[in-house]
Amino acid sequence: MKKILALLTATLALNVSAADTLTIGATAVPHAELLEFVKPQLAKDGVVLKIKVFTDYVQPNVQLLEKRLDANFFQHKPYLAEFNKGKGANLQSVANVHVEPFGAYSTKVKHLKDLAVGATVAIPNDATNGGRALLLLEKAGLIKLKDSKNILATSRDIVENNKKLKFRELEAATLPRVLTQVDLALINTNYALAANLNPSKDALAIEGAQSPYANIIATRADNANSPAMKKLIAALNSPAVKAFILEKYKGAIVPAF
Repeated sequence: MKKILALLTATLALNVSAADTLTIGATAVPHAELLEFVKPQLAKDGVVLKIKVFTDYVQPNVQLLEKRLDANFFQHKPYLAEFNKGKGANLQSVANVHVEPFGAYSTKVKHLKDLAVGATVAIPNDATNGGRALLLLEKAGLIKLKDSKNILATSRDIVENNKKLKFRELEAATLPRVLTQVDLALINTNYALAANLNPSKDALAIEGAQSPYANIIATRADNANSPAMKKLIAALNSPAVKAFILEKYKGAIVPAF
């Protein structure tokens, strides 16, 4: 019996040591939820998934550069490109997972046409999401930009603003908390969901499902082709995840694979 127990212990130890570990940084909703969904399957495939939840858009990339993370899941390609440019970094996108249609929300009005002259509008203060917010406002007919294709547009690029909207640029994570203090807020879907806002029902304006801002898995070049990373990509791009997204989020986010 002692020999059998010793053999079993050795086998378990061998299996544990043979497993790969991936530490992934993610924002809570829906990114960490999707990772939790694939975690059991990855365990069966020999990958131990450790999920580190962040509440901001800066540290996940910083810690990935510092090799405190193996990958992250919270951003889209334009945001990653802007981060790489600013930091002289070369983080890479290795997979599209889903699109979070960006939305405009208000507790003051039920329709955008009801916004008063001089209304205060809160938008994200990072370059790509701020530009994305302004592009959505232009599409909704509230403003006109100098260049409708400039994803890095700022309030300085507004050439028509008939309602004389006043813009407040704030950290993306804080926007749901200031929603009652402004007339309109442009909020990333992950933060909207975390604040119990339903983009498909509560947004006064929202991007279409064909938005180019697919949320991605990002990693370093030295880790991009590792066997564990390939298993993670396969799991997140599986039919099971597509079905999970469609069932759980009901259009608030949509698969991008």
